[in-house]
Amino acid sequence: MTKTGPRLEEITPGNLDAALGVAVRPDQEHAVAPVVKSLAEAYVHPGTAWPRLIVDGDRPVGFLMAFLDIDWYENGTVHRSGLWRLNIAAGEQGRGYGRFAVESVAEELRRRGGKELYVTWHPGPDGPEGFYLGLGFRPNGETSGDQTVGVLDLA
Repeated sequence: MTKTGPRLEEITPGNLDAALGVAVRPDQEHAVAPVVKSLAEAYVHPGTAWPRLIVDGDRPVGFLMAFLDIDWYENGTVHRSGLWRLNIAAGEQGRGYGRFAVESVAEELRRRGGKELYVTWHPGPDGPEGFYLGLGFRPNGETSGDQTVGVLDLA
């Protein structure tokens, strides 16, 4: 029997190719790294990176990677968790998978005792700002490189 509805799967040898095949629309490639880069970063940041394939039925529809308890300023003063990457496959966008991904990360962070979920996005009309604001994130006044930092209260 095939499982239906979106779910997250750990990245395994059995679904690695499916994860690597997730590609956003060409006009979005400037705003999010490809899955292969995310998985390389997950490999060099074990325990911090939380990569997952988003599957609906037997179909890979997206990829997410959360970050867990990182030293935000690299000086031991602030630790944060949040959404590091979100790649929804070009042909699967607009079907609620992005919302599912954010809600899944929020659920995982709550399970781990987290109170806030952080994300960064490229500002501008072709970026994901509207998506994140629509989910309740608010800019916190910070930037990370050239990206806006947003936070969602998990209380």
